Amino acid sequence: MRPAASLDEYQLDMRALRRAFDRASKTYAGAAVVQTELRTRLIERLDVVKLAPERVLDLGAASGQSTRLLKLRYPKAQVLGIDLSEAMLREARREQSLFKRFDRVAMDAQALALKDASVDLVFSNLMLAWCNHPDQVFREAGRVLKPNGLFMFTSLGPDTLREVRERFRQIDERTHVHRFIDMHDLGDALMRTGFLEPVMDTERLTVTFPSASALFREIKASGSVNVTHGRRAGLLGRKALQELQTGLESRRTEAGLSVTLEVVYGHAWRGSPRAPRGSPAEFAVPVSQIRKR
Repeated sequence: MRPAASLDEYQLDMRALRRAFDRASKTYAGAAVVQTELRTRLIERLDVVKLAPERVLDLGAASGQSTRLLKLRYPKAQVLGIDLSEAMLREARREQSLFKRFDRVAMDAQALALKDASVDLVFSNLMLAWCNHPDQVFREAGRVLKPNGLFMFTSLGPDTLREVRERFRQIDERTHVHRFIDMHDLGDALMRTGFLEPVMDTERLTVTFPSASALFREIKASGSVNVTHGRRAGLLGRKALQELQTGLESRRTEAGLSVTLEVVYGHAWRGSPRAPRGSPAEFAVPVSQIRKR
């Protein structure tokens, strides 16, 4: 049975999402190769900003690798790792050391139980790709950020896993790959929610796997499975699975099976309101907090 017509088939089932990441909590660190690479690149982008945060929020912390790196980078800051999966955050304890400890709290990025203007930096690696309402995530990030606070993130664009999407379309009409949001739409959402002149860019990465089976094993082990409402109710049949693997394997070269990732990078400052009575709202960011890349 297909989902009701009124329900967006690409809407994510958040309960299924939490269960998927709970199940993957013990295998995530070893399987999340792409997440690790993008985390490194996003951390490096902090080099271009002058920031000495007192409180840092790692939004979508998973099993704590990025939270640990943020604590190492800002040892005097209070670093808080937030994730929807409690099992992931339990695994994050392994990333702490005696003198490099951080806090961990399970909560929804769309409804942060944090005070207004209480955070200097919100860091988020690929979490937005798992949210139904980016606008609400941006509103919450903006709410908890102090004036002149920074939001820095990665996400995935529409070309991500296009090879897999195309092969699935030849099998059935169900949703098998998420609908990832375009860079320009994310930039517009930042503007709508009060962030200043967001800086957005994108790049396409080619990731190679030894086989189609290896690709799907990594997806499952990292928790990055299909949780759209339009997904199949049961497992893919043996015949359909064989067709899918055969189709993907036909693209394999000596180097392996290559798939595309469209990576979106973004950062924006939370403005400092200066709205004298009777004048339009204005926002300002100190020049001292911006350096040339």
